[in-house]
Amino acid sequence: MAELKYKTINSLKWSALERIFSQGIQLILMLVLARLLGPKAFGLIGMLAIFIAIGQVFIDSGFSSALIRKNDRTHIDYATAFYFNITVAILFYVVLFFSAPLIAKFYHQPELELLSKIIGLSLITNSFCVVPRTILTIAMDFKSQAKVSVLSVVLGGACALFLAWKGFGVWSLVAQTLTVSMCNALLLNIITKWIPGLFFSKKSFLYLFGFGGKLLISGLLDTIYNNMYQIIIGKKFSAANVGQYTQANQISSIPAMTLTNIIQRVTYPMFSHMQDDEDKLKKNYLLTLKLAALFIFPIMAGIGIIAQPLFFIILGPQWIDASRLIIILSFAYMIYPIHAVNLNILQVKGRSDLFLQLEIMKKLIGVIVILITINYGIYGMCFGLVFHSYLCLIVNTYYTKKMTKLTLKQQMIELGPVWIITIISCTIAYIGALHISDDALLQVLLMVVIAVALYIGLIFLLQRNLLKLALSIRK
Repeated sequence: MAELKYKTINSLKWSALERIFSQGIQLILMLVLARLLGPKAFGLIGMLAIFIAIGQVFIDSGFSSALIRKNDRTHIDYATAFYFNITVAILFYVVLFFSAPLIAKFYHQPELELLSKIIGLSLITNSFCVVPRTILTIAMDFKSQAKVSVLSVVLGGACALFLAWKGFGVWSLVAQTLTVSMCNALLLNIITKWIPGLFFSKKSFLYLFGFGGKLLISGLLDTIYNNMYQIIIGKKFSAANVGQYTQANQISSIPAMTLTNIIQRVTYPMFSHMQDDEDKLKKNYLLTLKLAALFIFPIMAGIGIIAQPLFFIILGPQWIDASRLIIILSFAYMIYPIHAVNLNILQVKGRSDLFLQLEIMKKLIGVIVILITINYGIYGMCFGLVFHSYLCLIVNTYYTKKMTKLTLKQQMIELGPVWIITIISCTIAYIGALHISDDALLQVLLMVVIAVALYIGLIFLLQRNLLKLALSIRK
């Protein structure tokens, strides 16, 4: 277990570095490109996001999770998954290619026809990444993944900035997507030095799809639901409105998704190693929840309070609607990593059937929320997202308590104080900064300083054990 602990801590470090650096670079690039390109360019790409996302779900089909969980995996298992990934990618691209005119017609945006045909090529290159990345994840080699990810993001960003500066508009974003995809595929395969060989096993496929198939359906539900807002806004409003929402959603989701990705990539293989030790699993499960809350709650609330003055400084008045949406969306994404930890338990226990049932239930609730809030405009729909996020936490814990005996009440007792301290710190910082100065830059600085000081001070006074817990990770 000492070796597992070392691997877990080392993996956590490198996974965190990868996500922080790659997402941090992407955030900076996004802000610069937003200034250069404007809302419509991001809106057009946002309209296509659902098709690329659905394609990616089909390509993986839960096979990577199935391979990670399988203790007696073989070279034939990897090869079977590899050829399946590529075949699905090609088939999906063909469908997307011939559907391009219909997509353009649906949104009343002629530019989307060619855009979808070109950006869809990233699906094929992405299919070459699935197995190599899974191999590195199983080996808990997140250092190599970090290097690949950061380098790919930098090269893709440099390409996009150059083209945007030269006046290529929305094609700058397409080039960025393709460059990142190709770099990832090339570098991951070079690092792993894995060669599939001419193997494809029906038995292996049936096992992988038996577990991954349910994750595929739940992944499709999740992807379609998460992109419904772009579809509805794009159909009912304009490309610029989609751009405002897409930008707000991306910026508010980056910290939450970054931490979630780190947690899932590291704890899934870690939890899988201890799936038969109930006490150890529950202890580490609760530890992960506490640490996730300690970091993500203040980060998300902090982004919410500084959004308006920061956007005004960096992007100007054309993006002011996006900054207002971030304030709302930050509260929805605040508990996203908590969702992820709960759902990881179901996968570790091999209950992909419960995982699927849970996703269906949550998406049905989400559709009802959308139908209710759609008549209240974009802001009403975003408030609906917040309500849905917190409601789904209740649904998640109902299922996971059967696996860990950890109830919603117990989770709230552990996480509630951090949430309250976060809200108090950020509210005081926000109101105080607005009263002290009218200058946007000074407001941002004051909000950050006051919120950080209050949060750390209150955590030290009221939740000192959490600080000790966070510091003990290195030991």
